[in-house]
Amino acid sequence: MTTSFEALLPGTERALLHRVAVAQTEGRAPSLVGAVVRDGAMVWSGARSCVDGHAPDADTQFRIGSITKVFTAVLVLRLRDEGLLGLDDPLERHLKGTGAGEVTIAQLLGHSAGLAAETPGSWWERSSAELRPELSDVLGEEPFLRAPGRRHHYSNPGYTLLGSLVEAVRGVTWEEALRREILEPLGMDRTTVDPVAPHAGGWAVHPWADVMLPEPSEDLGIMAPAGQLWSTAADLGRFAAFLAAGDERVLGAASVAEMRAPAAAAGEGDWEGSYGLGLQLISKEGRTLIGHTGSLPGFVACLWVSVEDGLAGVALSNATSGVPIGAVAADLVRIVAEAEPRFPQPWRPLPEAEVDGELLALTGPWYWGTYAYGLRLGPERSVVLEPLRGAGRRARFRALPEGGWVGLNGYYEGETLRVVRREDGSVSHLDLGSFVFTREPYAPADAVPGGVDEAGWRGL
Repeated sequence: MTTSFEALLPGTERALLHRVAVAQTEGRAPSLVGAVVRDGAMVWSGARSCVDGHAPDADTQFRIGSITKVFTAVLVLRLRDEGLLGLDDPLERHLKGTGAGEVTIAQLLGHSAGLAAETPGSWWERSSAELRPELSDVLGEEPFLRAPGRRHHYSNPGYTLLGSLVEAVRGVTWEEALRREILEPLGMDRTTVDPVAPHAGGWAVHPWADVMLPEPSEDLGIMAPAGQLWSTAADLGRFAAFLAAGDERVLGAASVAEMRAPAAAAGEGDWEGSYGLGLQLISKEGRTLIGHTGSLPGFVACLWVSVEDGLAGVALSNATSGVPIGAVAADLVRIVAEAEPRFPQPWRPLPEAEVDGELLALTGPWYWGTYAYGLRLGPERSVVLEPLRGAGRRARFRALPEGGWVGLNGYYEGETLRVVRREDGSVSHLDLGSFVFTREPYAPADAVPGGVDEAGWRGL
């Protein structure tokens, strides 16, 4: 019997609403909305508010700031997947005359291009776009703080360059590319560059008194690809489902997984987090979260996805500061993961067509020196090699058409595992990037590098 667990338990829903309520009260936020996505569907949303006489809902727009960067990164990866550019291409190959043309597209995506964090001149988030009509107004006369490629240093101008790159290669505006290539396919019709009612107004809350000021809502102009968008909890839930599994209409699962992989060395003090290709990556209480935070005057926002748990948390607020928005979104994921852990997929035997006697004969224990490993057969002729005792280098391997396997993760990612046979066709050993795995530990007849002492094993 199959049972649906789409709805959350009442106790879980109460805990989620309590977390949103505490965040709104302690953060002194005019309003705050939260939502949870499980296995691609929004299963909960809740809000608290003291402004306009009603609470927002999952369809109320908030400004999402730098979450916009993830959308820009997806547009760039689409260009790569279509063969229109390479991530290792210098920017100058596709976008001329920037003054930063030697940096690669991958460096811009991962914030390792060495560019300044902000633009020269007025605070761009709170000043007119008319002050920045050209890329030179965004980068300044000395755009570099350090040599490109050494480590992560967050850069808003870098994503302005990527937005201009999209326009140069596509021949349409960044906004048009965004709408046509991401928002429409994913059904995100409440994500826009300008606010569309119902939407929250942005507020600054006085740090020492319970009074507020409205914040201006600037059109960011050429800086739009770094932080322009307005969105809703429901739309960000749809985007979260895409970031977890991909969508062939936008970007395939392999390319989305590539975005989620660390792309730049963390800076000092950032060891609990990293950055992929347009995505922030953090480790929170043993859980890996991918997504992005965002802020602009009057707003803070966060989207976190736990791919392993099949969960995503969205938190949006219309206050310049006060709400620890990243922690709130992470807590929404944690609450559901702990209260209602994901059911594992049911075990099923391999299809009859995938059962191969020669492969089955390779399973079981193997020894790298005296380290004991087990080789296990997976679907589609894949294998897993894992230590049998203690910590070690566990890895998954995908079957290659020409024979053997290629590593998919960890120390052996990209390395080739192959079977080495004797002249009579029997299996001698496994070779993994020159590491020899034998059926017995240091057996004299095995192909152990350096040979085996002729006296064999001994005691004292």
